[in-house]
Amino acid sequence: MAAIFYAGDSTVKFNKASTYPQTGLSQAMLLYLADGVEMKSFAQNGRSTKSFLNEGRLALMEMEMKKGDFLFIQFGHNDEKDDPARHTDPDTTFKENLMRFILAARKKGAYPVLITPIARRLFNDQGKFLPGSHGAYPEAVKQTGEKACVPVIDLTAVTEAYLEAVGDLASKAYFMWPKDNTHLKPEGAVIIAGFLCEELKKLGKPYADLLDNGNVPAENQGLDVS
Repeated sequence: MAAIFYAGDSTVKFNKASTYPQTGLSQAMLLYLADGVEMKSFAQNGRSTKSFLNEGRLALMEMEMKKGDFLFIQFGHNDEKDDPARHTDPDTTFKENLMRFILAARKKGAYPVLITPIARRLFNDQGKFLPGSHGAYPEAVKQTGEKACVPVIDLTAVTEAYLEAVGDLASKAYFMWPKDNTHLKPEGAVIIAGFLCEELKKLGKPYADLLDNGNVPAENQGLDVS
């Protein structure tokens, strides 16, 4: 069976007990995968496309990746930070780095998938959700996907719609609030991984073949996030 190689940051990382209850999407996705599909999460805290590449993490993935595997590419949280070791420009270096991931997957005969970053849980004093926390980076991901003919899952748009729908109070249970409004607790990771998997289903074969045929969580049902 195929393996999913997941490149990303702390919102994606497969956490251990030492960081519980923080939970990454690569962990929660295990609940949705078909039997035999392996999750190989290379995501690490604080990484951007730049630092991930400079540390040789993509090279490590390439050593294991084989034909028919999948490379999920999800960055943005740290590319946008004002840190020379991590910052990329959404119009230039960010797109160039995403292309390096795409080309690496294609060289191995794997399927690249671009995923925009999950939204931050940001509300104003009146309880109104504030979208756009990732600036130009989600659009840069979509533009790169269009240029390279790679499927893009716009998880930014999906999670922004969800946060607006559930509101300030209810959404606190899904994030590491009050510690932060970026990382997910197990409940939030399962819900958002469910959204991700629903988008994979929409892509059809071979992406939908990664998934179990079971139902999505009740939280995900009947919610229009398009």
